[in-house]
Amino acid sequence: MLQNVIIGQYYPASSPLHRMDSRSKLIAAFFYLFIVFLANNWVTYGVLIAFTVVTISLSKVPFRFLYKGLKPILLLVVFTMLLHIFLTKEGNLLYKAGFLEIYEGGVIQGIFIALRLLLLVMMTSLLTLTTTPIDITDGLEHLLGPLKKWKLPVHEFALMMSISLRFIPTLLQETEKIMKAQMARGADFTSGPIKERAKAFVPLLVPLFVSSFKRAEELALAMEARGYRGGEGRTRLRALAWHQRDTFALLLLALLTLSLFLLRN
Repeated sequence: MLQNVIIGQYYPASSPLHRMDSRSKLIAAFFYLFIVFLANNWVTYGVLIAFTVVTISLSKVPFRFLYKGLKPILLLVVFTMLLHIFLTKEGNLLYKAGFLEIYEGGVIQGIFIALRLLLLVMMTSLLTLTTTPIDITDGLEHLLGPLKKWKLPVHEFALMMSISLRFIPTLLQETEKIMKAQMARGADFTSGPIKERAKAFVPLLVPLFVSSFKRAEELALAMEARGYRGGEGRTRLRALAWHQRDTFALLLLALLTLSLFLLRN
């Protein structure tokens, strides 16, 4: 399951989303996190789903690849949906068996919450799938540039965020290797009570921490060997350039926001 996580991975392709400026994609992803909460009925969720499907199609990232990345959170989505179905007591009573009651409002709310989680994960994943870590770092640094007036380490923060995203798939691969090595020695991570399975994961922590510190040290040495001394005086091979397509994308996002406001109950 760990190899299915796509957060932090970059999918190379030639698409309108890949050619967009990283700053516009960061702004769009940030505002989408709030826009998705405007949907509160079938029509608004239909508009959001249509917008998301069109965006994914423009990115040229295969739907099968995105679905593979959704697998690790499907259990959380289903669990959250069931909580709302069984705990929300609104609308008409659809089913009753003893203390178990299912209401129409609970079913609708559960479906809406599940859709909201899936849409959030898909759209935020598109940011890293269509933007290289270097572009994300540069985009963050430009957007947070005004904070430099207050002596905040903007460059270091942007670099830290970029490295963190880049290390997610690397650490997951390391975890997968350690798990396979432990399973070859007789460890069992898939069967037995939850408490026993949780205990089986404890031996993974020490080698994973050792591997993480080793990779961090190697990265620090590599950056030092290349003359990295922070953001002061640092030049870039490729300068960020804002194009008409970036303005058009943000205008579309504003139009989507206005549409959701008008279509809300």
